[in-house]
Amino acid sequence: MARQQQQQQTNNSIKPVYNQCKKNGSLTIVIKLGTSSICDEVTHFPLLSTLSMIVETILKLKSLGHRVILVTSGAIGVGLRRLNLPSKPKDLAQVQAIAAVGQGRLMSMYDDLFSQFNQPIAQILLTKNDIADRTQYLNACNTLDSLMEMGVVPIVNENDTISVSEIRFGDNDTLSAITAGMVHADYLFLMTDVDCLYTDNPRVNPDAKPVLVVDDIAALKEKVSVTTPGSSLGTGGMITKLIAAELATAAGVTTVIARGSTPQRIFDIITLPIQRTGSASPKLDGDSLITQAYDSTIPLHTRFLAKDNPLVDRKWWILHGLHAAGTIYIDSGAYKAITKATQKSSLFAAGIVDCKGSFVAQQSVRIVYRPRDFIKRDGGGNGLSTAEGSEAEGDHNEPEEIEVGKGLVNYASHEILRIMGCQSSQIIERLGYADAECVIHRENMTRTKLTKP
Repeated sequence: MARQQQQQQTNNSIKPVYNQCKKNGSLTIVIKLGTSSICDEVTHFPLLSTLSMIVETILKLKSLGHRVILVTSGAIGVGLRRLNLPSKPKDLAQVQAIAAVGQGRLMSMYDDLFSQFNQPIAQILLTKNDIADRTQYLNACNTLDSLMEMGVVPIVNENDTISVSEIRFGDNDTLSAITAGMVHADYLFLMTDVDCLYTDNPRVNPDAKPVLVVDDIAALKEKVSVTTPGSSLGTGGMITKLIAAELATAAGVTTVIARGSTPQRIFDIITLPIQRTGSASPKLDGDSLITQAYDSTIPLHTRFLAKDNPLVDRKWWILHGLHAAGTIYIDSGAYKAITKATQKSSLFAAGIVDCKGSFVAQQSVRIVYRPRDFIKRDGGGNGLSTAEGSEAEGDHNEPEEIEVGKGLVNYASHEILRIMGCQSSQIIERLGYADAECVIHRENMTRTKLTKP
């Protein structure tokens, strides 16, 4: 308990120092540049013309008072060219070695280009481990903010040289969304090799229609094709961009898919809200954007509208920054209590029916409700029952699982297995001590599903 309090005090001593002001319409913009925009897919030579235009675009944005972060891919592609290798190998150690060679060369190219305009840059290499720890997460946030306040352009990439599957973001689309959430960005631009999202793959279907504005990504996935693969050098495709858009919009970041070879279009895209409302804020209603987007003077792009009630910093970190160390399964009563629209409840031991994984106190876990799980337990006197007999004969169309959210636990997995199903007053009888009344406090919980079973 003392260790938990000490860790909490340490975390509380470090606060994010985001510059929240929007002086003279200043925006915070994150630009993600994919491998296909940096390297030729066949020869692996760097696309210097595209990189030069990106640099010029960033410099112009800064001259207008905006704060800009560049999230870049390309280390492996540049490494292949530097080592004269024909293709990316399958062996992980070899890929990481190539990334180590390419990362230095990639940053050297960026430094050469930005130095032509006396613009300082900074390299930030991240893995999931760097944001899983609350203190490191806040330090990363503050470093990014301080760099931008100093006039430096942070260039962010995943640390491919040491990343393994357990700590990888998986692709830089996800990394860019996490970065945008960390700095409370106004815009995230996912620069790719197409103008926008289409109803089908435009390379094979000439009847594919552009998707201009999206306010419901889940519904969009059911209506459009997202099978367009990434390049042979990259790790993502269109589906990873939709996932990134979900992450970023949940944090209140308007997300845009646009063509990487024409970065100057960013200016037209960010001035669209000014034309409509006179404000630099990217938040507009969908109908207004669709009407304006069909104007031939506005470049094709797909705009994902930011959520009106974005997750605050700590909630964002819990939901997207932490790797879930296990899963807690809850009954219908707990599900209703922690997902109600008004005052949401903490998760108590009485509402827990199962626990999977091995974890300690203060680690992150998934919270899952299984409508079809009606296993009765007596637990040696626990008196647990997840449902009445009549419910077990209910709707067989219920989903197998509903992920309610994630949270930081007050008890380790072996402790939860002993106290699940009991009242808070009984915890001390089961364990001999009681560190907390609840297993997950509502302030340490982020919900992802609010529909009732």
